[in-house]
Amino acid sequence: MGAVMVSGSGVRTARRVLVIAGILLVAANLRGPITSVGPLLETIRRDEGLSAGQAGLLSALPLLTFAVFSPQVPRLARRVGMERLLWFALVMLTVGILLRSVPLPGLLWLGTVLLGMAIAVGNVLLPALLKRDFPDRVAQMTSLYSVTMGVVGAVVSGLAVPLAGTLPGGWRTALGCTAGLALIALAVWLPQGFRRDQAVAMPARTGRMPFRSPLAWQVTAFMGLQSFGFYIVLAWFPAILHSLGRSEETGGWLLLVLQVLGVLMSAVTPLVANKLPDQRLLAAGGSMLSFAGYLGLILAPGLAVLWVIIVGLASGLCFVLALFFFTLRSADSFAAAALSGMAQSVGYLFATLGPVVFGALHDATNTWTAPMTMLLVAAFVQACCGLGAGRNLTV
Repeated sequence: MGAVMVSGSGVRTARRVLVIAGILLVAANLRGPITSVGPLLETIRRDEGLSAGQAGLLSALPLLTFAVFSPQVPRLARRVGMERLLWFALVMLTVGILLRSVPLPGLLWLGTVLLGMAIAVGNVLLPALLKRDFPDRVAQMTSLYSVTMGVVGAVVSGLAVPLAGTLPGGWRTALGCTAGLALIALAVWLPQGFRRDQAVAMPARTGRMPFRSPLAWQVTAFMGLQSFGFYIVLAWFPAILHSLGRSEETGGWLLLVLQVLGVLMSAVTPLVANKLPDQRLLAAGGSMLSFAGYLGLILAPGLAVLWVIIVGLASGLCFVLALFFFTLRSADSFAAAALSGMAQSVGYLFATLGPVVFGALHDATNTWTAPMTMLLVAAFVQACCGLGAGRNLTV
């Protein structure tokens, strides 16, 4: 009997370790395929003959895909199970990355749409999985998976330009390298995706978005505005730094620094936020820190490295706080999936406008002042929304 109990305990422990490894590997694939584009955007633009607006649309396309597909994720998960849907998403992610790297007309855009759909599944379901499987360790697990996202995203963006300059195939091969990590995640997640005892049926209310909740709208606005700023930074900061006299490679490494700092904040923020009576100060303070970084880049561009550091700290804080809100502001895993789906659908639909409008404003004015001013306004409104989203309430 004792041997059986020990054996059963060992199996449960091994399974839990495998689940954690799988979650972290899924998280590792949620940012790299997108962050790898920013440092190479000018090269892609020249090679493909894209205007600044079209280049901005390419950067925004994953966000648009998030917005369109995220509301469908809870419904699909209710039909096939969260674990199985995540496995199919990893298959789609691998296919999308590879198609994006094939030098045939239209595949750059098609591959980007497919990988965006796959990442949307992970974005929506990971908070729900944490709420269900680690209810007493949500803060620690949120910290772990957001750090994983940030580290991989930062490394991929920092290596993008050197790899494009070294590997045959240039930027296409550099972007295609991220498929290797997707394949690893695919293999590790396989036991979860097809285990027989996974719960497939989920309550019907899982698919219902909490559109009537003011708190849900405040969480959504905070998510959308921080994404609006973050994806503009990913897409256009290397170009801005290049216009200030930095090389493309330097711009890529500074973007790496920005994301590494974001990772540090991602590691700390959930642990701190979980001990506070509410998160209003963190949400508003992080937003105003972004405001300070954007303003500094306008007024004192010679100190660009300092402003990159400030924006990196602020973006990491606000990003992981937005993710943490999905679990903090929901009563159970079903509510977390619904809130996550709503916030990422509406939020990313708004964020899609960011890189496109930013590029269009630059085209229209031939300066960075007008688009950076737009970022200032967005950061201030984000701070106001954070005061509502940070209240200690649940949807």
